[in-house]
Amino acid sequence: MFSSFPECKGEDRVIQPTGDVITTEGETVTLDCTFDTSDTFPRLFWYKQEVNGFPRFILQVYSGAKDAEEFQKERMYATVNKTSVPLKIQKLQLSDSAVYYCALRPTVTANPQSLYKNTS
Repeated sequence: MFSSFPECKGEDRVIQPTGDVITTEGETVTLDCTFDTSDTFPRLFWYKQEVNGFPRFILQVYSGAKDAEEFQKERMYATVNKTSVPLKIQKLQLSDSAVYYCALRPTVTANPQSLYKNTS
């Protein structure tokens, strides 16, 4: 089976600082993400990857709109600024400990196996 995805322009990219953010439960933290794109209305995504897990979609932001799946919207939110999309997490909980990734559209949302043709 083959799947097609919109073309990704070579100049599109996201930049996240490396390293850990150390804080305590109950506090508020902001995770930075800057981006370069030629898209007039960029769509950005945040993913959460827990230890021994896979990245899970948590938030999508574009043109002032936002979505969240399986997370409390009042605790996690992001707004697209001119060249950044910081993720703010309030009232931190131990379960928030993870690696967080931001991404520009397009992203692969299908099962990776569907991207390859089975030749056996």
